[in-house]
Amino acid sequence: MKRKPADGKPITDLQGVLERIDGAYGDADDRVTLEMIRDAFGARTFSPLLLLAGVVTVAPVIGDIPGVPTVMAALVLSVAIQMLLLREHLWLPQWLLKRSVRADRLDKALKVMRKPARWVDKLLRPRLVFLTRGYGRIFIALTCILIALATPPMEFIPLTANGAGAALTAFGLALVAHDGVFALAAYVVTFFTLGGIAWAIFF
Repeated sequence: MKRKPADGKPITDLQGVLERIDGAYGDADDRVTLEMIRDAFGARTFSPLLLLAGVVTVAPVIGDIPGVPTVMAALVLSVAIQMLLLREHLWLPQWLLKRSVRADRLDKALKVMRKPARWVDKLLRPRLVFLTRGYGRIFIALTCILIALATPPMEFIPLTANGAGAALTAFGLALVAHDGVFALAAYVVTFFTLGGIAWAIFF
């Protein structure tokens, strides 16, 4: 499989994200870096990278690796802050770009995710778009920052990292498809996930 450069075509669903990840590396690659995946999406990409972070965090095989949710939280924090600053081109630190995962693990995760992705994409369509544009986009970015800051302790609290991944995935889908219903669902998941963390810590 030859590596495919970013083609400039907008990503509007989960299958598009999975295909772009799959095209980020070739058969000869033993490990896949975040830089390779970033390059496959393009430097002007923000929302799909939030979706990417959510997919990686919630995906089996990869999301269960210790440290992966925290690395994805760093990615979310970087992307969301630059969204708030209205930057046109995404910048990521080199230490983050050099983080990698084994190609065979990524292949397995992509294979597992393809079937549910087809089901999810059937539900996506533009609606309640005010929740994904303008101030709606700002609120999503702020919520993603909150999730990112709360992610490190989630690695020690069962199921909470999966909740964070699900929320980030829903927010990413909401932004790429301008589907406010998915944004509302993401807010609900975020509320229960952060509530679960508070309960585990204080009670």
